[in-house]
Amino acid sequence: MRPFERGHAHGTAAPVAAAATVGTISGRTVLLSLLAFFGVVIGANVVMATLAISTMPGTEVDSPYLVGIKYNSEIIAAREQAGRGWRMISHVDRDAEGRAIVGVEVQDRDGARLTGLAVTVRLARPTDKHADRIVALTERAAGSYIGETADVGAGLWDLEFDADRGDRRLFRSKNRVTLR
Repeated sequence: MRPFERGHAHGTAAPVAAAATVGTISGRTVLLSLLAFFGVVIGANVVMATLAISTMPGTEVDSPYLVGIKYNSEIIAAREQAGRGWRMISHVDRDAEGRAIVGVEVQDRDGARLTGLAVTVRLARPTDKHADRIVALTERAAGSYIGETADVGAGLWDLEFDADRGDRRLFRSKNRVTLR
């Protein structure tokens, strides 16, 4: 007898046990399983992307294109500002009701206080653009400007100071502070 041929052993082998019936996997079952799997994955991605975009749009400015066009003029303005040698000393106090008082002293290179400026500050929440506040400061004394705003929550804020004379911005400063 060759190795691949079976010999017939009549009555000597144990009876073959009946095989347990197992459900067969059809092509339809595989297709439905794959569609369900990818449907869950795609659905979860859509939900997560929608939540991410609705809570944080990912842009700091409304029109990055226009900011890019103005880039060279911003570089020139920064060089002019550095050449003036101005200093801005600021402080922000927040009370228990959420009212913030912003004070600024503007000095030239020699320490003389600068008067006649239109000073504004933008309190910007890094995580929520809807919480931003713009405060126009008024000159209370020579070179000393103050203003206040309500509904300022505790936490991390960006302070963007602008000092203008006429229609020309002369000074810009951006600082990050934590308000308690």
